[in-house]
Amino acid sequence: MNLSALLKLIHVFSAFWMTTGIIGRFVSLNKAEHSSDLHAIQSILPVAGVFERVMVIPGSLLVLLAGLVTAWAEGWPILGFIQGGTSNWVLASLLLYLTIMPVIRFVFLPRGKVFAAALSSAVAQGRVTSELGAAFRDPLVRAGHAYEFVVVVVIIALMVLKPF
Repeated sequence: MNLSALLKLIHVFSAFWMTTGIIGRFVSLNKAEHSSDLHAIQSILPVAGVFERVMVIPGSLLVLLAGLVTAWAEGWPILGFIQGGTSNWVLASLLLYLTIMPVIRFVFLPRGKVFAAALSSAVAQGRVTSELGAAFRDPLVRAGHAYEFVVVVVIIALMVLKPF
């Protein structure tokens, strides 16, 4: 096995790892959202946190790094037409990947603080509150997670198909 093939394998496995974390986080949060038992919610939420901390965050960083190194090793122009290349799918993938950063900064982080406050209030009251329910159903967070998933699917399609 040559270095290029090994890098490609690491890149593909990191994409699987990250995607599995995204799906696991979604399933955990969905299960917690639909529970009316505060203790069950408190038991389920740490699972979503593990998916986030152990799979999504490190996986997303590794998939980017491994993808860039793999593209370089394979001779694919990372910046496509900007650097005079004829293949632009790596550039499109990179740009799509980078569009997730503002979602994290301006949606997930601040809304996560709102969610934490709603959870803390519910725990203090010993019951599932309407504020906690609203935090679970936050349309902006839902849209952010849906966007994140669509971007991952599109990038995977670009990696496999290399359409342009």
